Amino acid sequence: MILMLLLLTQAFLSVLSEEPPPPPQHVHVNKWLLTWTPPTAETDLTYTVQSSFHSDEWTDVPICVHTASTSCDVALTAAENEHGCVMLRVQAERRGLKSTPVQACSSQSDSCTPEVSLSGRPGFLTIHLSRNHSLAQNHAAHAAHRVHYSREGDTTQLSEDSYSSFTLPQLEPGQRYCAQVEYILHSRPVGPPSCSLCELVPYSSETGTVVKPVVVVCVFIVLVLVLTGTAYVFICQQRRIKQWLRPPYAIPEDFHCQRHFPVSTYSPTEEHFDAITFVTPVRSLRPT
Repeated sequence: MILMLLLLTQAFLSVLSEEPPPPPQHVHVNKWLLTWTPPTAETDLTYTVQSSFHSDEWTDVPICVHTASTSCDVALTAAENEHGCVMLRVQAERRGLKSTPVQACSSQSDSCTPEVSLSGRPGFLTIHLSRNHSLAQNHAAHAAHRVHYSREGDTTQLSEDSYSSFTLPQLEPGQRYCAQVEYILHSRPVGPPSCSLCELVPYSSETGTVVKPVVVVCVFIVLVLVLTGTAYVFICQQRRIKQWLRPPYAIPEDFHCQRHFPVSTYSPTEEHFDAITFVTPVRSLRPT
């Protein structure tokens, strides 16, 4: 009896000390086929799919309660709504302990999920939305978009409702910002939201204009140094340059033997002159 009591106490304490399983990952819905990835390699996990029609109440999808599968066809559940749209989420369970539910998103746009694209420019992020969707055509201004956005990695999200594309101002350059969009009807969500998209907000072009003058100044300094050096060499080092350019030349050792001087062809008989026979000295006329 005492042994049985001890075993029951130990089992009760182990249940109390056990932590809930981690939530499932990559919960996506595509053409109403819901898929997800197990959070761990555990084999004793089961999953429950829940649905909601634009309200805060979530109900279990009968065909996907405590299932060991990682997919669920929810087409019949979506058809029960007048708009054919339904929000979905999945939670893992282990021995009565349930994980945090994870809402499904859709990577493909349709009548229940908006078409979204992002573009960034310095300090701004533009969220491109389409006004031409079935909810807007049927419900006019009662249908809109709800955008959830945050800086990548932040857990706190901001939300804004819009009928069409809009721009988020005063964002930090060099950071990535993510956005997730869902349809709302009468201010209530309708259908799965789009999967989160992220875009980089670039630095201002003024940063590039600071770099350009620096490059120009550096190039100018280099040109001045090159031109100054060239002028110095040509002006002050002319003799050395001539020496560098003078071709090598050496006088042959037998140059004096090889040189031939022209032989004079002068003959005294070729000229006519009178021969001097005597010379008479001339007396000086200076008085003595």
